[in-house]
Amino acid sequence: EVQLVESGGGLVQPGGSLRLSCAASGFNFSIYGMTWVRQAPGKGLEWVSFINSGGDRTSYADSVKGRFTISRDNAKNTVYLQMTSLKPEDTAVYYCENKLKRGQGTQVTVSS
Repeated sequence: EVQLVESGGGLVQPGGSLRLSCAASGFNFSIYGMTWVRQAPGKGLEWVSFINSGGDRTSYADSVKGRFTISRDNAKNTVYLQMTSLKPEDTAVYYCENKLKRGQGTQVTVSS
């Protein structure tokens, strides 16, 4: 069974940092590009970042460029999203996904 399990969310003050993880299982992780998307309260899904299968090509939404970094460890079947300089508008449920599935999400709340 294909599974994507996110972790690492939580409550953080503005300007703080969090690192999200997404553990994959049930498929050949190393051949799939991976994406992070998010959904803020009352809003639709927003694409955040992408990393290709080899980890040498990444892209970011303008809203997070320069603050977020996506990476992956194919030996650990895990993709990460390092988030710094967090803003209240980053508050959302963050999901990792690929062509096969989307995970259940992890809540990130940025508030003082």
